[in-house]
Amino acid sequence: MKGYILLALSIICEVFGTSMLKLSNGFTVLLPSFGVVLGFVLAFYFLALSLKYISLSHGYGIWAGAGTGLTTLVGIVFFKEAFNVITFISLAVIILGVFLLNSSSSDKEEEKPSSA
Repeated sequence: MKGYILLALSIICEVFGTSMLKLSNGFTVLLPSFGVVLGFVLAFYFLALSLKYISLSHGYGIWAGAGTGLTTLVGIVFFKEAFNVITFISLAVIILGVFLLNSSSSDKEEEKPSSA
């Protein structure tokens, strides 16, 4: 469970950092630019910690898929980006892909950090 909590923190930080990219206006606005750096440093830190408990294929697959999906939702809700049938189908495919990735393997989260 600890690995997935760390992974969730990583995803939240990644979505925050990516959202700050939009607000930084090409790194010309100072505060959001700091938010980009902070968000991505923390995202990779928590991702690295989560990979002590979760396999790389599952951890990175979930991180990339959930990050992409949540960033799309942030764009729609907060930045008024377009939402149409293609966007809906794309999000559904991402969610399905993450679900299939997790259900396709017997690889389970370990209780102890891996030594590798």
